[in-house]
Amino acid sequence: MSYTAVELIETKRDGGTLSAEAIEWLITAYTAGSVTDYQMSAMAMAIYLNGFDENELADWTRAMLNSGETLDFDDISAAKVDKHSTGGVGDKISIPLAPLVASCGVVVPMMSGRGLGHTGGTLDKLETIPGFFTGLDPDRFGDILRETGIVLAGQSETLVPADRKLYALRDASGTVSSIPLISSSIMSKKLAEGLDGLVLDVKTGSGAFMKSLEDSRTLARTMVGIGKANGVRTVALITDMSQPLGNEVGNANEMAESIATLRGEGPADITDLTMALGEVMLEIAGIDGGRTLLESKIESGEALEKFKEVVAAQDGDTAVIDDPSMLPQAAETATVTADLGGFVTACNALAIGITATRLGAGRERSEDVIDPGVGITLHKKLGDRVDPGDVLATVRFSDKSLWDEHSNKLRSAWTIGEERVSPPDLVMERIE
Repeated sequence: MSYTAVELIETKRDGGTLSAEAIEWLITAYTAGSVTDYQMSAMAMAIYLNGFDENELADWTRAMLNSGETLDFDDISAAKVDKHSTGGVGDKISIPLAPLVASCGVVVPMMSGRGLGHTGGTLDKLETIPGFFTGLDPDRFGDILRETGIVLAGQSETLVPADRKLYALRDASGTVSSIPLISSSIMSKKLAEGLDGLVLDVKTGSGAFMKSLEDSRTLARTMVGIGKANGVRTVALITDMSQPLGNEVGNANEMAESIATLRGEGPADITDLTMALGEVMLEIAGIDGGRTLLESKIESGEALEKFKEVVAAQDGDTAVIDDPSMLPQAAETATVTADLGGFVTACNALAIGITATRLGAGRERSEDVIDPGVGITLHKKLGDRVDPGDVLATVRFSDKSLWDEHSNKLRSAWTIGEERVSPPDLVMERIE
């Protein structure tokens, strides 16, 4: 059948249902360029407002998956397991997690994305390493995976190209937090990897795209269902994003914190979540040992060496891993200090993520170029004691006018009260 983009947009705008044939036509036409970005932006907003039913979601995910090549690693006998996060502030977990799990014998073909909205992107962080190349074609992707047991890359031009285009468009059109668009985007990429298993880190809280626990549950169940329907064992952990993960927000400084975690010197929350997700990946792969095995790989240095191995394989400068001070650092610094004494009762991840983005660490438009040296170091988080004048955060930036414009947003992130509060549990639920 023949369709037009306008009639399909109007159908979904008015709460109608798109047929499998209509969805296939739309995704094919968008990939080919005959449906424009502005038309797909309108469709994304219609989906954001009216959602998909179960059949539409399955058809949309399938059309995305079939828009290009898929990967085939049947010749690799070891279990192939990946992890994906729905995005959060300070969420650099993929960087220490992938080499750690790979050092245990799991094959990790990790395909990541760039920053969306106020959240950072794994690829942007990896590319703060000089020379590190994430744009691998499928053949090179497979060669490195067979050689090292791990790849840290983005989508190639030919792998799920519809999602590659739509991913950036969602960021610039205010439709990032749509459950159908999130789940189909993530799962189409992951199903293209030829996985045996997948672990999902579904964030909830102020710094997540899903602010409520119920919305996070819905997203987790949706993605787990897509995985099961396609024969990939999928487990989701719902994790807290009411405050940033770790002490660093920004690209180069999150890379430095990731390296510290692989040395066994990372913040407790980064280490604990890395271990929790790693344990599930080992479980899916059928490897015994759990956290004890993971900790032994950090203590022995094998996890760090695995990271060096994949960095070298992807043309990165491994000297940065030995000396993270070589990573980019913005020239200007400022501090945020406490006016009152007491305890931190809120450390708002959204306000911190938005400030970092507006200072240059993220993108507000798909064509924006990030500044890898922009970053925020957190000195006080939930439950910490604060005296008047204590430094809450140190900020690195390149453009003083941007800091002057957005500094009050960052200052608003901390609430100081008289009673100590405890941070929420880092891992809230498991869904499979």
